[in-house]
Amino acid sequence: MKKLQVPAGQRIEDQSFRMILQKLGPQTLNDAQLAVVVRVIHATADFDFADNLKFHPQAVEAGVEALRNGANVVSDVRMIEVGVSSRLLTEFGGETCCEINNPLVRQLAEEQHTTRSVAAMRYLKPRLDGSVVAIGNAPTALFEVIRLVQEEEVRPALIVGVPVGFINTVESKDALAVLDHPHITALGRKGGSTVAVAIVNALLRLAAVQDD
Repeated sequence: MKKLQVPAGQRIEDQSFRMILQKLGPQTLNDAQLAVVVRVIHATADFDFADNLKFHPQAVEAGVEALRNGANVVSDVRMIEVGVSSRLLTEFGGETCCEINNPLVRQLAEEQHTTRSVAAMRYLKPRLDGSVVAIGNAPTALFEVIRLVQEEEVRPALIVGVPVGFINTVESKDALAVLDHPHITALGRKGGSTVAVAIVNALLRLAAVQDD
C-alpha cells in the first residue's frame, strides 16, 4: 500500500506543536484548552501565554458547539476577520462580521461621542446573540461587549477578549475574567489580533475534529 504523503507545511506545524508540548511539560489544562494554548504559542512564539490565557469553565465547549452550529465570528478589527479560517467557518455555515469601517458606524460614533470600536459593537448588537465575539485590538470594544452582556442581556456564545496595549487593556481583560459568561482572555498587556485569530482557529479545528 502506498504511504500517504503529508504536506511539508503540515509536517512543520506538527513538529512545532510537538516541540511546544515538550517545552510546556505536564499541564493542569484539559486537552481542548491545551490545544488552544498550543496554537496561540505557535502563532506568537511566546510561552507566557501558557500562564496568561484564562478560560471560563464552559468557554471551549461553548465556543466549539456554537461554531459547529454555524455561529458567526464578530470582531473588532479586519485583521481578525481576514485571519479566521474562512474554509472551516463557511463549512459550518458561519461568517465573519466586522463593521469598524462602516460609514454608519463612523456616524454613530460621532453622534454618541464614542470610539468607532464601541459604536461597531453597538451597531452589531442584533448579531451578537449566539456568536463568537473576538476582540484583539480595542479595550473599549471589550468593555462595551461586557456592558451589553451585563446591562442589555446580550448573549454571545463566547467572548474572546485579548486586546493588546497599555491604556485600559489590563482593566478590560480583568473585567472579562470575572464575568459569569463563557470567555477566554489573556491577562496582562499581551494579546492582539494574532492571538484572537489563533484562539478562534483552534476552536474551529476542535469543532472540525468533533464533526468527523
